[in-house]
Amino acid sequence: MVKVPIAEIRIVNPRTRSKRRFHSIVNSIELVGLKRPITVAKRPLAADGTQYNLVCGQGRIEALLSLGQVTIPANVIEASEEDQFLMSLIENIARRPPTNKALLREVMNLRERGNTARDIAEKLGNDAEYISAIIHLIEHDGASLVQAVEAGRIPISIAVHIASSDDPGLQSALSQAYESGALRGARFREAKRIIARYGTRRLETGQPTLRPKLTGEALVRVYEQRTRDQQALVKRAALTREKLVLLKSAVKKLLTDEHFVTLLRAEQLQDMPEHLAN
Repeated sequence: MVKVPIAEIRIVNPRTRSKRRFHSIVNSIELVGLKRPITVAKRPLAADGTQYNLVCGQGRIEALLSLGQVTIPANVIEASEEDQFLMSLIENIARRPPTNKALLREVMNLRERGNTARDIAEKLGNDAEYISAIIHLIEHDGASLVQAVEAGRIPISIAVHIASSDDPGLQSALSQAYESGALRGARFREAKRIIARYGTRRLETGQPTLRPKLTGEALVRVYEQRTRDQQALVKRAALTREKLVLLKSAVKKLLTDEHFVTLLRAEQLQDMPEHLAN
């Protein structure tokens, strides 16, 4: 690895990236330095003063330039233009956001070094509230959720949602339900919303108190029962609306009948509620 003047590097296949991604690269380099050198290929000196072709690392070059740097650590290789293109293509295809396990480990390592949630968020390019939730997951909610994330059984975002509950039994039930596949996506979010609304004391089929151990299966049953209740409520509301429409039509027709109106006056029933009259 050598330090190469940035002015001597030609970006053969320039690419655009989002401003958010660019700013995250700049912030990371500014806070912790360049973690990985770029890769360039040596070639004869050109009329524009360049003597290297960039293989990998355009974002890192642009970030260092924005920080006022004129040189960059680089691995210099010898490769044909075809090989250079393939290497660049392979790196871009292989580049992926950090895995759940990698993000969790990175947060744990930085936390152990005394970094605050805001410091970690800036270094990793994440939202500070999200990093705070991950720290809470690591420090206050036992090893089971952390182990599930590291094993790839539960996404870190789901683990953070589960950890927001103060009830260990509920956390365990949510984990079981998610890992079993019974509560995923919208079903998981809806189940958690229902639990937040109704509380854990009513989870067991109408019992006033909670059984000693809440299971994932019981949680799924509660979700399915609440869903059925909501569907029944929607049906009742639709039926009531239909009845009101029929009533409105009947009253409107009756009020156009002079004999009926005369009868109402005779019975001193000519007044009616304002909303009905309208």
